[in-house]
Amino acid sequence: MKTLDGKTALITGAARGIGKEIARLYAKEGANLILVDVDEAALDVLATELGAEKFAADVSVESDASGAIQFAVEKFGSLEILVNNAGITRDGLLIRMKPEDFDLVLSVNLKGAFLMSKAAARVMMRSRYGKIVNMSSVVGVMGNAGQVNYAASKGGLIALTKSLAKELGGRGIRVNAIAPGLIETEMTARLPKEALEVFLNKVLLGKVAGKSEDVAQAALFLASSASDYITGIVLPVDGGMLIA
Repeated sequence: MKTLDGKTALITGAARGIGKEIARLYAKEGANLILVDVDEAALDVLATELGAEKFAADVSVESDASGAIQFAVEKFGSLEILVNNAGITRDGLLIRMKPEDFDLVLSVNLKGAFLMSKAAARVMMRSRYGKIVNMSSVVGVMGNAGQVNYAASKGGLIALTKSLAKELGGRGIRVNAIAPGLIETEMTARLPKEALEVFLNKVLLGKVAGKSEDVAQAALFLASSASDYITGIVLPVDGGMLIA
């Protein structure tokens, strides 16, 4: 029997990077998959590859978020797993950052997780079971120059995770977060060389970046029955950056 057999999982930001690797692993482990992203073209390609359902949506819009959850329930009759992975960056120093860039990052990264979790919780509370996995970042723990908006969104996501774990635990819903460090994705590929070196120097497991697959394995653990007695944690997948 596969780890996620019979479980329905919805993944936001599924079209690329970490979200795509989580989707591939969940599909391999037998989950009924709903892939959510704003990039319809990339979403179509992945959904075809995995034989998964897809729902194009902007998670920062309440009607889109609730529509995605409703779609999952209509397709599979239940929802056991929600992975809030959708995220964007609009980096820049504080004194140069446009207010709209701050608002946009908070809207997608934090408000999006709030809206998706709110809609999913209504379904999960009825069945008294669920797993919500929020994709935070080491930057949400330690901060980072030039990313006040991104760090604030990811730090807020950690606070959201802990608060939801307290609200929903009595209904059988586990809420946890993952804090990736330097992971090889399209997003990190855009980092300036100097910034990349700063991050690499903090990795205790050698000066190497992690892989999206490393984060996907953590997301599988938190979605599986192996983590049924775990809630409210932040699991670093960072090669030791946070203790360096």
